[in-house]
Amino acid sequence: MPRSHGRLVLTMSDRTIPIDTGDPAGDGPLRRILLVLVLLGAIGLLVELALLEHFDSVSQWIPLALLVVVVGAIVGVRARRGPRAVRFFQAVMALCVAAGAVGIILHYRGNVEFELERDGSLGGLRLFWEAIRGATPALAPGALSQLGLLGLAYTYRHPALRTTNTTSPETP
Repeated sequence: MPRSHGRLVLTMSDRTIPIDTGDPAGDGPLRRILLVLVLLGAIGLLVELALLEHFDSVSQWIPLALLVVVVGAIVGVRARRGPRAVRFFQAVMALCVAAGAVGIILHYRGNVEFELERDGSLGGLRLFWEAIRGATPALAPGALSQLGLLGLAYTYRHPALRTTNTTSPETP
């Protein structure tokens, strides 16, 4: 097969298609796009939370701190590109998924409490509807979970996580 700038390529008629050679240092274009989207999402959420002054309590600082760690993990995974950096990035993304889910629950509970203070007769589906559309955006923390899932997609079958068996199997 012909090589193009150190990469294997498959040439079919007038098209050249790069082939993933398993180079642990190389991110393909899709992987780079996913990482850029995670970075843009993290920066966007940081700006939004800052503009909303989302720092009244310790629990409101958690997503801010986590998003700063996300940016650091992105820098780390691009600079190091090894299995440790990718595993750390995976752990941070899993934390984003969990923190987003917890945030949805906290926002929803806060809205339920507020709605019951306003109208103690609310219950069932009506209470749910009012709480989900309440003053605190109940589903907004889901953006953090989506960011985490996008980051986990980046790490799916990442070349740095591939292992090769260099030892021969023991024979009896």
